[in-house]
Order: sequence, then C-alpha cells, then structure tokens
Amino acid sequence: MKVSELTIEQLKVLIDEAVQDKLDEILGDPDEGLEVREEIIEKLKAQRKHRKKRISGEEVMRQYGLESK
Repeated sequence: MKVSELTIEQLKVLIDEAVQDKLDEILGDPDEGLEVREEIIEKLKAQRKHRKKRISGEEVMRQYGLESK
C-alpha cells in the first residue's frame, strides 16, 4: 500500500508507531537490568488474584438475562 492510499487516521497511526519505535530505539528501557523488589512482586500477585474474581460484562448480562439478540 502506498502512503498516498492511506486515510488520515491510518497515516496518523503509522506516524505514531514510527515515532514510538524510534523513541524506544534511542531511549531503550530505563528499567532494563533492574531487579523487582519482593514487596512489588507480592502486590502484583495480589492484584492478579483480585482480578481473577472479576467477571466479564457479557457474563453479567447473561446472569441478569440481558443478552443481546
């Protein structure tokens, strides 16, 4: 596909991705090589456990008989 064939929105996305790729290349990952503290690991595990208790919007609709037709 040629640039002239892109919509404005597609061109914006392409530019955004190119800029992000270049910034990643130049700046890199500032956290690379650092260790994660144990307290942070525990917080992340607790968040993950809490998140598993959530149910999707579709499941809520199904439980209340609000399924779309």
